[in-house]
Amino acid sequence: MVIDSQLLRRQLRALRRGLSPAVRHQAALAVARRLESRPLVHAVRIAGYWACDGELDPAPALERAWAEGGQVFLPVLAGEPPRALQFASHRPGAPLRRNRFDIPEPELAPAEWLQPADLDLVLVPLVAFDPTGTRLGMGGGFYDRSFAFLRDASERRRRPFLLGLGYDFQGVGELVRQPWDVPLDAVATEQGIYEFSSCGGRA
Repeated sequence: MVIDSQLLRRQLRALRRGLSPAVRHQAALAVARRLESRPLVHAVRIAGYWACDGELDPAPALERAWAEGGQVFLPVLAGEPPRALQFASHRPGAPLRRNRFDIPEPELAPAEWLQPADLDLVLVPLVAFDPTGTRLGMGGGFYDRSFAFLRDASERRRRPFLLGLGYDFQGVGELVRQPWDVPLDAVATEQGIYEFSSCGGRA
């Protein structure tokens, strides 16, 4: 059954926010452990995000990437008004500024930002996902616009790999995929890793 996206977004955001800090932390650690044996986690250029609104925190996974010499980037709003994302290098303790949505971004000049196509692995926040890799986000469309080039089938064989991070309860039966939606390659939750290269499923 196709689910009403707006209602689902409200429900799952409320569930996400209702998790205790301890539960969120344990889920983040579990996801990081699941990713340890995955080759893509050892990618050179990895984009994370600053968790807010109860999102699965990528920090433990990013700490592993830093420890192994990876380059970590965080999204920055690009354009005026902002409509897409570019990515700025980040290290623990580096200066941050808050964007129009009050989300921290690296304090780097636009000349130092990286284009989405130059990343190897992108950890993507989500509100919901389904067995085909369709993602429901916060509704702003920033990730879909930024990675629109991946809708070209030939580009899907190239980088970057889009890995959604979320809690297992965010997996749902079916989402409506709009023409502009960019599907995920996989999703990692505290319970498993779902890969969508074919019909979907949990690895």
